[in-house]
Amino acid sequence: MKKIILASGSPRRKMLLQWAEIEFEVITSDVQEDFDPSMSPQEVAISLAVRKNSAVFGALGKLHDTVVIAADTLVVLNGVIINKPVDRSDAIAMLSRLSGATHEVITGVNIRSIDHNCVFYDRTRVSFHPLTSDQIEHYVDTYRPYDKAGAYAIQEWIGVVGIRSIEGDFYNVMGLPISRVLQEIQPFIQ
Repeated sequence: MKKIILASGSPRRKMLLQWAEIEFEVITSDVQEDFDPSMSPQEVAISLAVRKNSAVFGALGKLHDTVVIAADTLVVLNGVIINKPVDRSDAIAMLSRLSGATHEVITGVNIRSIDHNCVFYDRTRVSFHPLTSDQIEHYVDTYRPYDKAGAYAIQEWIGVVGIRSIEGDFYNVMGLPISRVLQEIQPFIQ
């Protein structure tokens, strides 16, 4: 049996793997999340996932019985990447831009073992209803979404009251397209 390592400290990615009844360990690394601004959002997401995976995979010494999963999720509005907010006012500004608009959530994934390497991205389109200032401030003050790209989590209050529709994988918006990961990981664990 292969040992699966999640190269992410994200509680949402951890939860999704637990829901899929995958046994795994978490090992994180301090990888810089900077990127070349000339890259497309898909290239950025994949590049960051590969960088995270390489850091953990390399630190493990390329063990034969180990599979490392790494991911990076971006929110993209009108072709511009919206990162994690730095503070309350930044979170409010981000959600104000997303209000009444449709954006994309792109997650880059890298699954790697000594024998295989799989890299892909998944894209989901998310449309928000127009949000009031009171709704945005309530969400930011109550849920403090400072560790989330785009300053929101679809599975929280804002998703229930604010999201009009999604096209694509709901779980991708949470941070990991878990169904596709389960399909892609099969050659690694057989």
